[in-house]
Amino acid sequence: MAILRSADASGLPAVAKALAAGGITCLEVTLTTAGALDALARIRDELGPEVAVGAGTVLTAAQAKDALAAGAQFLVSPNVDSEVIRGAAAGGTPFYPGAWTPTEVFTAWQVGAAAVKLFPACTGGPGHLRQLRAPLPEIPLIAVGGVDIAQARDYTEAGAYAVGVGSPLLRGADENPTPESLDSLTGRARTVLEAVRVTARAEEARS
Repeated sequence: MAILRSADASGLPAVAKALAAGGITCLEVTLTTAGALDALARIRDELGPEVAVGAGTVLTAAQAKDALAAGAQFLVSPNVDSEVIRGAAAGGTPFYPGAWTPTEVFTAWQVGAAAVKLFPACTGGPGHLRQLRAPLPEIPLIAVGGVDIAQARDYTEAGAYAVGVGSPLLRGADENPTPESLDSLTGRARTVLEAVRVTARAEEARS
């Protein structure tokens, strides 16, 4: 999952196209970005059904409603708010709340999270995710927060359902979306996807 967070959203549609060209088909547009909802709607229109586009940093039921009205296909938050999670789940929208402790992870799952965002992942690293997976193997965890491209494979090998990568992937392409910066972004997207797929292929071989 590519996390699109920027000072403003003007460069995000171009960034989204470059990421999709590199094979990344799950994009989170954070609501902390000025103009995020307009950009989300435009990205959905331009990329079509092949790319899932969601809203991040969704903290309230009102924000969730606005994001869904703009076309968000999933919602992400940095925290566990049972009311907001239940509301999304009741409407059939996947919600990925952020959690850190076993209690937070289990609570988020119990009230309807589709998966739980381990956030900030970098604080405990892949080891923390692995430890959470041991007693809670049925809960899919998405590693987000300080995850670098080089670490994506480490998290998936530790049992992450997915990883979310933001600034290490964009590297300023959102602020300066030139043909050169967008080509480089597409290349980085391919690199991180290949790292994750190595783990997936290894798991398939073991099974």
